[in-house]
Amino acid sequence: VQLQASGGGLVQAGGSLTLSCAASGSILKISAMGWYRQAPGKEREFVARIFDVGYINYADSVKGRFTISRDNAENTVSLQMNSLKSEDTAVYYCNVKMLKSDANVYDYWGQGTQVTVSS
Repeated sequence: VQLQASGGGLVQAGGSLTLSCAASGSILKISAMGWYRQAPGKEREFVARIFDVGYINYADSVKGRFTISRDNAENTVSLQMNSLKSEDTAVYYCNVKMLKSDANVYDYWGQGTQVTVSS
């Protein structure tokens, strides 16, 4: 399974960016798709997640500013980021929780895309 993320870049504070991630390969069933981020010197942290049934979680720090969406047919997930702040600067990682034929759920990670917000 491969995850290809795109959409990062440099934006001014208050601006917007959209991240996208596409899963490909041997996919049985994706239970959840989401995003994490890691700022310099910090641990990776949860940002947002959407389940196959539509349930959504957001980190408190991004609620009201970020919107996650998913296309189940295309196995893609997007993250619309509005009102960006300097503290949103990080490498953003796509994450997929996938059910495999052994009935276990496995985590897959994309390569990371840099988001830099200038103040």
